[in-house]
Amino acid sequence: MALQALQSSGVAFRRILSHFPEELSLAFAYGSGVYRQVGPSADQKLIKYGVISTNILIDDLLNWNNLYIAGRLQKPVKIIAMNENIALRSALDKNLRSAVTTAFLMLPESFSEEDLFIEIAGLSYSGDFRMVFGEDKTKVLNIVKPNIAHFRELYGNILQDNPQVVYKIQQGRLEIDKSPEGQFTQLMTLPKTLQRQINHIMDPPGKNRDVEETLLQVAHDPDCGEVVRLGLSAIVRPSSMKQSTKGIFTAVTEREREAEKQAEREAGSMHWEPDVGFDPGSPGSRPEPKA
Repeated sequence: MALQALQSSGVAFRRILSHFPEELSLAFAYGSGVYRQVGPSADQKLIKYGVISTNILIDDLLNWNNLYIAGRLQKPVKIIAMNENIALRSALDKNLRSAVTTAFLMLPESFSEEDLFIEIAGLSYSGDFRMVFGEDKTKVLNIVKPNIAHFRELYGNILQDNPQVVYKIQQGRLEIDKSPEGQFTQLMTLPKTLQRQINHIMDPPGKNRDVEETLLQVAHDPDCGEVVRLGLSAIVRPSSMKQSTKGIFTAVTEREREAEKQAEREAGSMHWEPDVGFDPGSPGSRPEPKA
């Protein structure tokens, strides 16, 4: 659904929120217009919005059931409104910490801030076939590079508080524990859906090992990061297929609506110019040809 976009001010966002019930738990804005203006001014564009129940949102933030909303909230967004739901606030924080831990598992022992933020921004695109067919291949870079400061603001405290990382803020560099013990600790804190997908990938048919046993094996695997990436792909791929199908249907519907509006505008602008001597008040009458 779409509303006419407004300038990125608190007043404008409150005008947008006036379209929704007062009991909203969270409202946030994302995209290029949040931190910088590109192309036409915001009031000349449409914004799209979605609605999700608080319980489903919290569940996805904690467990990464499909990484659709959780993935968006791993990137810098503008929080427009938020209530005092403690469970939601805790889930938002856990989602960010999970993003950091997952990225750590896919990175080498030493890396830059930008490397980390690129991994985090790319989590929700892992396995998304649209990144192979149709999407801009530099989409993740385009999200991160102009917003390094915002990523740093979002994740700085989490990185400084993490005992498994040495965060050299001045140099913009990080070092993490890549020992099997360190990786096992990280794997055990991953969201439940990702753990189950990793277990499904690594568990041989008929063995039925529990998740902890599988994660211990993965922690000792030189390809630990690739296994984690495969687990992410297994979460994202079905969701991306579903969203693409919806997107195609929406695009067709919007084109049909625009065509209908254009036809109505054209019909409204048509008018009959009567011939000289024709009386419009006499239906069917035409002037007689002059002798």
